[in-house]
Amino acid sequence: MIKKHGSAEWRGGLKDGTGRISTESGALAGQPYGFNTRFEDQAGTNPEELIGAAHAACFSMAFSNILGSKGIVPDKIETKSVISLSMEDGPSIEAAHLVVTVQADGPQDEIEACAKEAETGCPVSKVLDCKITMDLTVA
Repeated sequence: MIKKHGSAEWRGGLKDGTGRISTESGALAGQPYGFNTRFEDQAGTNPEELIGAAHAACFSMAFSNILGSKGIVPDKIETKSVISLSMEDGPSIEAAHLVVTVQADGPQDEIEACAKEAETGCPVSKVLDCKITMDLTVA
């Protein structure tokens, strides 16, 4: 079993506190986050954008793998995952919307079927407890 980790430190109250987030690889090391970066659109990171980045990366790899199983090697897959945080009845992630552009030679219907499989089959999609949708462009 593969195990990876991220870590966070928080100091203070919710609105006036500050946090730092890090990853095992060091790609993120002590990056600041806080109430203002999450709820007030201030510069800095937040849990939703990190989930979006993880979702986009995971989907892209799963999509490439599924395409490869059909003999299609993509030239490029660009993915954005827009995470929607609802504040109604307390904060909760309500949706993840994938915006995907793929450059690949192959039958469009087969590429689209592979994308649909990756949409629900990538590990991050499986762990998200929300509605997942996708817009796909085949270039």
